Amino acid sequence: MRQLLPVVLDEIDPAEAYADLPDGVRLNMIASVDGATSVEGLSGALGGPPDRRVFAALRSLADVILVAAGTMRAEGYGPARLPADVQDARRRRGQAPVPPIAVVSRACALDWESPFFAEATARPLVVTVEGAPAENRRRAASVADVLVAGSGDVDLAAAIGALRRRGFRSVLAEGGPSLNGQLAAAGLLDELCLTVSPTIVGGDSRRILTGPFLAAPGRMRLWSVGEDGGFLFLRYRP
Repeated sequence: MRQLLPVVLDEIDPAEAYADLPDGVRLNMIASVDGATSVEGLSGALGGPPDRRVFAALRSLADVILVAAGTMRAEGYGPARLPADVQDARRRRGQAPVPPIAVVSRACALDWESPFFAEATARPLVVTVEGAPAENRRRAASVADVLVAGSGDVDLAAAIGALRRRGFRSVLAEGGPSLNGQLAAAGLLDELCLTVSPTIVGGDSRRILTGPFLAAPGRMRLWSVGEDGGFLFLRYRP
């Protein structure tokens, strides 16, 4: 990857470039040139090797990964996996070898026998609400740590607070658009990482954020720009 802003650098390591946010909520999303976040419901067709390198770098830096249950199902999430040398680097920084994944599910209805839970080396977390069925919460607790944040709807501010009390300072959110919109509405985003894929999709795919208009739409500062293989890697901060 080469860096175009804030200064031009011919070659940078994404893991080093993105290491300047050790504490906060970082959102990582990909969109086509025309704004699509998926092709037939999946984001994979928008990506490529450059995008996957940045995706891996961001995961290597995070204390915990936050994802909505719908995105977990649609994208076929499994446990986070990192190479041995990356795990060693995390240990030296005082992090767990692999970041756990926290799934946001108001109904707390997931496939508890899926590889996501059954093959996880870092115990997953399930973020749900007091109103979730008791049996679902009981099943969740058998394979994951359960965080209750809110009564009818998930209170993401409370969820982020609970994650931080567990020592998870760096939170990497990976969508989907509804979760992203809720994070933005609650003022919880410390950085937005947007990969612009050199792809035109058309159709009616959702934007990176969905939901009601924000009460106070805010300006964001362009923090850095990288480029690799036609992909643009944009970082914005409030």
